[in-house]
Amino acid sequence: MSKLNSKLLVLLAVLMLIVAACGDDDDDAGGSDDTATTAAADDAADDAGGDEGGGDDELIVGVSWNNYNEERWAKSDEPAIKAALEAGGATYISTDAGSSAEQQIADVEQLISQGADAVIILAQDGTAILPAVQAAAEQGIPVIAYDRLIEDPSALYITFDNVEVGRMQAREILEQVPAGNYVFIKGNQADANADFLRGGQQEILQAAIDSGAIVNVGESYTDNWDPAVAQTNMEQFLTQNDNAVDAVVASNDGMAGGVVEALRAQGLAGIVPVSGQDGDAAALNRVALGEQAVSVWKDARELGTAAGTAAVALATGSALGDVPNVVIFASPGGNDMTSILLAPIPVTQENLNVVLDAGWIDAATLCQNVTAGAVGACP
Repeated sequence: MSKLNSKLLVLLAVLMLIVAACGDDDDDAGGSDDTATTAAADDAADDAGGDEGGGDDELIVGVSWNNYNEERWAKSDEPAIKAALEAGGATYISTDAGSSAEQQIADVEQLISQGADAVIILAQDGTAILPAVQAAAEQGIPVIAYDRLIEDPSALYITFDNVEVGRMQAREILEQVPAGNYVFIKGNQADANADFLRGGQQEILQAAIDSGAIVNVGESYTDNWDPAVAQTNMEQFLTQNDNAVDAVVASNDGMAGGVVEALRAQGLAGIVPVSGQDGDAAALNRVALGEQAVSVWKDARELGTAAGTAAVALATGSALGDVPNVVIFASPGGNDMTSILLAPIPVTQENLNVVLDAGWIDAATLCQNVTAGAVGACP
């Protein structure tokens, strides 16, 4: 081989090494770019939340309020839910449907799109919301039916024993008025609780109704449990009966307030016993004043805590039956609902200290305008 050919071979070998080295550099650069792109995409997906719940390291629970206008929602239920979620390492997000069943369906979809790992629903209409509940179940997102029944066995139903609430209301009114003309102010017709309460009331009053001691002179559902609607309905019943109404079984405190205003206009406030429930501050004050016979107290702090705790358990993989304190509730629709049923407490003038001792209400609010010494809780 000539010296020239030898030199050419050496130069060719050097060039090949240079090209190979450049190729390795390009491959390394390309690998780094691919890794960076993948990481950026992963970060973007985590930030977006998507349908998977805001990333592996974030637990989100959405709450769909049907209408955020009851005193108890902001005062008691929501803070308790938030505290339970925080204790479980979860983030709270929420929507308000403004009493629209259609909007609530969209709201649940929105909560899921925001990454909710579980959804708590206070249903405006327990039937209308079913498609949203079923859509959530199909995506593996557990649903809690909060305080109002949703007839879907895939949901966990958490409430107070509303049939017993109705019984408690009727027992107190019956004790005060064993015979006479009764009016029944029921809740929203689309809410199963309205009929649970009415059923419990009827259990207690049926014998007296059958005997003729009690006469039902007026009964109406109340759109959205609205106090103004309850007041209008009560005014109509008073007019129809020439004010000959001896007792009113009203199914919650807001409506009881409307009823009392209608009675007040006729000089009957404090004369005609009225029932309620929820332990609203205004209602408890009416109990102290003698304008409302009973408010069945459902400590909403317990309800909110139970729902928040259960939501975390379900969102992290617990089965419905493994949630603590569940029982099977046979629903009106023929479903066996996995449920948590909390115990209510009837509050009258005789035991107002129960809500004071629990820190549910302060003495100044409870005893406003109450004559000192007229009630044991207001010395």
